[in-house]
Amino acid sequence: MTYLTLAEVEAVARDAHATQTDKAGRPYVEHLQAVAEGVRTGGGTQQQIAAAWLHDAVEDDALSREWLENAELPRSVKDMVLAVTKRPGEDRAAYTARILATPGALLVKEADLAHNADPGRLAELDEVTRARLTLKYTEVRRLLGLSQAVSGPRRSC
Repeated sequence: MTYLTLAEVEAVARDAHATQTDKAGRPYVEHLQAVAEGVRTGGGTQQQIAAAWLHDAVEDDALSREWLENAELPRSVKDMVLAVTKRPGEDRAAYTARILATPGALLVKEADLAHNADPGRLAELDEVTRARLTLKYTEVRRLLGLSQAVSGPRRSC
């Protein structure tokens, strides 16, 4: 089977999220790019970088789960994307346990958390939202066994 190239995965993700913005009103693709770069600089594989580009696609309804299942992607990429996709009503313990149980997914989530918790990015939000998200990200990092320092992702396989 011929798989999508990393450039093709990036193009799909950019197109799928093209009209979305983050909580501060910034183009959502900036977040995807930052997470992919965090995975790359953290020593991630091409498959982890592909998963980083797609990490929010299913959760945000930018792409369907069916699209992901039928996409010409390695099973490991699909598994990582599904691992970091929060499910309706799912508690954080179950969510983080799935990430920890999926090879490669921890680095993707760590890069996601690093960008989400970036002080410059959080500063653009109102105080209530900033406080709520800071607590959430701290709890997820704790459940994943990550240090609370947000200096970018560490190498993980």
